[in-house]
Amino acid sequence: MDNSGKEKEAMQLMTEADKKVKASGSFLGGMFGCRCWCKVRRGDTMRLADPKEKTWLNKMSFIFPTGRFTIAAKHHITIAEVYESELVDIEKAIAHYEQAADYYKGEESNSSANKCLLKVGHYSAQLEQYQKAIEIYEQVAMNTMDNPLLKYNAKEYFFKASLCHFIVDELNAKLAIEKYEEMFPAFSDSRELKLLKKLLDAHEEQNSEAFTEAVKEFDSVSRLDQWLTTMLLRIKKTIQGDSGDLK
Repeated sequence: MDNSGKEKEAMQLMTEADKKVKASGSFLGGMFGCRCWCKVRRGDTMRLADPKEKTWLNKMSFIFPTGRFTIAAKHHITIAEVYESELVDIEKAIAHYEQAADYYKGEESNSSANKCLLKVGHYSAQLEQYQKAIEIYEQVAMNTMDNPLLKYNAKEYFFKASLCHFIVDELNAKLAIEKYEEMFPAFSDSRELKLLKKLLDAHEEQNSEAFTEAVKEFDSVSRLDQWLTTMLLRIKKTIQGDSGDLK
């Protein structure tokens, strides 16, 4: 495929970005003004040929000087959101969220770093990169379980890590759950853990109906989102004779 036209368009857009910076009147004004402009035009820039991206990022590196980690992180999030929203390349979205998380860690903005890491875990699991997702969910859970304001969320992250374990192997899930209960006792009384134990029993008995009933009971109180539904369906499909749905 001839990408010359797209590369030319990319260069034109970068030239326009430079003009926005130079016309801003101040460095910070240019820095934020260019970022906003890029956000408006990102649907155009990110549809261009892949060779452009490296050039564009290099160009933007002049706008985000050393030490401006938070601004650089937001820049990577902007790019990741484009790949994410347009489903252009989820692998690249993951890479940019990882980079953003690293920049936030550099500023000790742990809450923002965790948000980016959760995006990485979310998409890694969807792409069946379960070990990577498990490591991220465990990491974020441990980062939050000792925080009085955030520890309530830790059970959700241990739950998601457990589901990823479950998809890989039933025994893995059982061992992981025992570890999480020991690490975070509050997990023991959670609805999420009760669901996991019912699912493990149903899976061990190869009882598709019991599996479905446990999911329905949980869903009646806490609505399942698309990610959880996908993971649960993947587990359920490993039950012999399963119909392949949660109805």
